[in-house]
Amino acid sequence: MGTTYTVKWVSAEAGDESVERIGALLQQSLLGVNQSMSTYIEDSELSRFNQAGAGYSTAVSAGLFEVLQLAQSLSESTQGAFDVTVGPLVNLWGFGPDGRVTHAPEQAQIDQARQRVGYQYLQLDAPRLHASKAADLYVDLSAIAKGYGVDELARVMEHEGIGSYLVEIGGELRARGLKPDGNGWRIAIESPVDAGREVQRVITVHETGVATSGDYRNYFQEDGVRFSHTLDPLTGRPITHQLASVTVLRSTCAEADGLATALTVMGDERGYQYAVDNQIAAFFIVKSEAGFVERMTPQFEQYLSK
Repeated sequence: MGTTYTVKWVSAEAGDESVERIGALLQQSLLGVNQSMSTYIEDSELSRFNQAGAGYSTAVSAGLFEVLQLAQSLSESTQGAFDVTVGPLVNLWGFGPDGRVTHAPEQAQIDQARQRVGYQYLQLDAPRLHASKAADLYVDLSAIAKGYGVDELARVMEHEGIGSYLVEIGGELRARGLKPDGNGWRIAIESPVDAGREVQRVITVHETGVATSGDYRNYFQEDGVRFSHTLDPLTGRPITHQLASVTVLRSTCAEADGLATALTVMGDERGYQYAVDNQIAAFFIVKSEAGFVERMTPQFEQYLSK
């Protein structure tokens, strides 16, 4: 996934043997997610699906189907603000496996790529675990698969009988239980600054997944204009509003991951209202002339560290 991961847990079992055994299980789990859902691995399950043309239908693994099903549910709920078929646009703008670009694409290129985008063209058959494409789709799961990877790490921990843990991949997290001192896990939410790393807020969690989406790390500039890696599937272009980052807390990290991206696409007004209407714990950091402005839903406030 092009990033690092960390796992912490509370256990009465001492010694390096358990660390090595569980570490091997965690590594195996992540390799499985990569081989299933990566667009950077040419022979991954997802890459094979993307390489096939319109009309292709195939059985997929239970894990991939679970992620595609969640993605489609989020797409319908957000009216297309979240859309994993955005892959052709991701590649066109230089944020995919095809490599970076230094020039923004022409509108004609964007319009052509958009003809291959639309979650309604991705069809799922749950009883058979089948996925079909009614158009020449290129599915990109980068906005949800990392969260699913976190959930897979959590599944390993729980299968091993570990009730208190904190698992993390590239800043996406899932926590359960309490630390040895009886407190929940304290998580820092990063301030969306370009240089260095600063803490904006600290939250305490113990039974939740946490994901943050922002436009302040992955972008390119041309003639003084900054192009974010977060693309609006409906326009085919990077977002241009003032929302700098969104942190979402949800029971699974996959859902938190997808929702964080959707809210980022929607922006601070529409995204905030969607979060409130759907009782989502979300924390927004908005750019203003006076600096960053915080905004949080009522469901988020309970997690603020005292």
